[in-house]
Amino acid sequence: MKKFVVAVSALLIILIAPQSVVADSHKSILVTGASTGIGRNLTETLAESGYHVYAGARKDADLTALNAIDNVTAVQLDVTKQDQIDAVVAMIKERGTGLWGLVNNAGVGSGGLVVDNPIHDQTFVYTVNVEGVYRTSKAFAPLVMESKGRIVTTGSIAGTVSSFPGFSSYSGSKHWIEAFTDSFATEMAPHGVWVSVVEPGNYKSNIRRSGAMRRMELAKAAGVEITEEMRKEYEATAERELSYKEPDEVSAAFMHALFDDAPLRRYVVVPNEEEQAFTIRTKVNELIQLNTWGPYSYSRDELIEMVELAYDGELTMEPLW
Repeated sequence: MKKFVVAVSALLIILIAPQSVVADSHKSILVTGASTGIGRNLTETLAESGYHVYAGARKDADLTALNAIDNVTAVQLDVTKQDQIDAVVAMIKERGTGLWGLVNNAGVGSGGLVVDNPIHDQTFVYTVNVEGVYRTSKAFAPLVMESKGRIVTTGSIAGTVSSFPGFSSYSGSKHWIEAFTDSFATEMAPHGVWVSVVEPGNYKSNIRRSGAMRRMELAKAAGVEITEEMRKEYEATAERELSYKEPDEVSAAFMHALFDDAPLRRYVVVPNEEEQAFTIRTKVNELIQLNTWGPYSYSRDELIEMVELAYDGELTMEPLW
């Protein structure tokens, strides 16, 4: 009889145990901007790999589609709205799943020439791509700190290479992510949290099409007639974007950043050799530009020595302040 009572008691403990206990071996990841493109691909990759995903989206139709995926809990999350961010934080705490990883993926692509681009369009890009990342990182970091987990942000090679005419808004927002990653990584390291940035090249997503569509909608709202040239621009953007590779390689980089024992600070993920060459050559040219002016410039041999030390992981970086 005593053995029976003990067995029943043990069973009851298992049944009524809080979800946080059960979830210790089942890591949960929050992905913002999970409705399309890279975010959707990563959400599906994580779910298929057995991880539980809190998939952030704004529209009801997208939330319904995400909820239909096994291992996915769709959450209404506009990264520009603090009340929605706070609601998701509260929900995760209530569910007791903990949060191993935060993927800051939500972003928009828009822009134009500085003298032509409206201020509100510039503000919109930074509200989503910069302030949105800051808001979510600040809000969810305490949960990730409890798990000693990972925070990964979607950057872009546009954030590390020289920008092009009309791209200052978007590229500038992604350059900010580079600086944010370095600073935030140093802040989180004492808490056992690793911070990374994934910098994709041109992969299939919705960011360019949505940016082109938004420009037309803004023009229409301002009373500007939608010209045939504007329509052709959108169609060309959509056709070009649909021709790109699926972002499976980008998701693979995120998986490494989230779960590998030796994650990297930066992941450049490009679909072809040309984009890799362009990215690295841009950084080499920038290095030479930085070293051209002033009395403390380094010689060619000294620069080569620095590169060799960096390859060996022996190039020291002491903070200046």
